Amino acid sequence: MFGYRPVGEEEVIRKNMALAEERNYTIEFIEALPEHVQAELIDGQIFYMATPATLHQQLLSFLTLEIGMYLRRKKGPCQLLFSPTAVYLDENTYLIPDLLVVCDKKKLDRKGVRGAPDFVAEILSPSTCGRDCLLKRDKYQKAGVREYWILDGERRTVQVYDFQQGRSSGYSFSDPVPVGIFGDLTVDFTEFMPESD
Repeated sequence: MFGYRPVGEEEVIRKNMALAEERNYTIEFIEALPEHVQAELIDGQIFYMATPATLHQQLLSFLTLEIGMYLRRKKGPCQLLFSPTAVYLDENTYLIPDLLVVCDKKKLDRKGVRGAPDFVAEILSPSTCGRDCLLKRDKYQKAGVREYWILDGERRTVQVYDFQQGRSSGYSFSDPVPVGIFGDLTVDFTEFMPESD
């Protein structure tokens, strides 16, 4: 419709490789992109984002419901947000995590989140694996994110980085996965039943 077509994995990888040698970009450049184009900025380098696969969205929906229902019961200050919420980590880094929790409402404004969320979860896809596992993990840790999850729907695994305690743990979807920043929440991924292809 109106000339829009979803960005495919190969096209995203090609664009990202071509842009790696180009000039540094700014947050103003990212904010000026058309609404249907999603991109992240890490230390001035732009990374275009592909349209998520169905499994990615099913896993995001499951995790959103699990954490969302917990936060609703607790009635505390923490808020759950999900993609495409913008996170402005610094003047050269603008990220769009799959899911995030912010417990300091002063960090929220009409454009997104200013500073580090308390909790971030990223769901891997072929075009984001290296960025999620290395670049973004390091940026989140340095910015002060308390806990970072990397979920792999294909391998059915969750890697949990507890930056507060300085440790990481790996889980399969058959394990209960504790959400460390809350202490009394465990996500049971055995309940995750994606629709088959």
